[in-house]
Amino acid sequence: MNTSDAVEQVVAQLKSLGLDSYRNTMLKHGAQEPIFGVKIEEMKKLMKPYKGDLAFAYALFDTGIYDAQYMAGLLADGSKMTEVQLQHWVEVANSHGIREYSVAWVTAESSFAMPLALAWIDSSNAEIAAAGWSTLSSYLSVIDHAKVDLKVFSKLLRRVQTQIHQAPNRVRYCMNGFVIALGSYVPDLTEAAIVAGQEMGQISVDMGGTSCKVPFAPDYIGKVVERGNLGKKRKTSKC
Repeated sequence: MNTSDAVEQVVAQLKSLGLDSYRNTMLKHGAQEPIFGVKIEEMKKLMKPYKGDLAFAYALFDTGIYDAQYMAGLLADGSKMTEVQLQHWVEVANSHGIREYSVAWVTAESSFAMPLALAWIDSSNAEIAAAGWSTLSSYLSVIDHAKVDLKVFSKLLRRVQTQIHQAPNRVRYCMNGFVIALGSYVPDLTEAAIVAGQEMGQISVDMGGTSCKVPFAPDYIGKVVERGNLGKKRKTSKC
């Protein structure tokens, strides 16, 4: 079966698995049409025959369907993606959920993680800027301690402190997530992240009428420390 036929078949399967209740929930969380409302555990069952197939993941992402793009992010090996492809994904993503999670995940796995993330956070497009901060968070969750440039990340932390309250809505949310990731995954900067979070205070973000809350960075980092998970890296930021 060629890639085009495989994508058509999987899209049909995704459509059949869609649940109106889940679809409506995801729309409230910012997903955009087209979306079927497929639960992640169902996507994971479908993706087994295509794992690691970048051509399939690329074609699936280009359908523009929320569920298909999320599945493509789970499938793709970011370490094998090109800078051009990653840039394309952040530009054509269905919604902030795809940019801040699926795109951030694969970008964090790539050799272009830092240059792309640093370029994206400077974007005049708030959705791309938010994706940049999320990419930095995902990168910190998986990168070896020795590869973390403490000077660069200290500077980024100071930038968040001075800019977060004036930043666009989703950028504020992802900046706050970056402070949490920095404090949780980089022990050398945990204290600085906690102090920054305290100075920033509780961050106000419009969560679109959902019950989701914006975590207070110092409290979140404190719980990571209490669990004994400070500095523990993840095998992948995908979930």
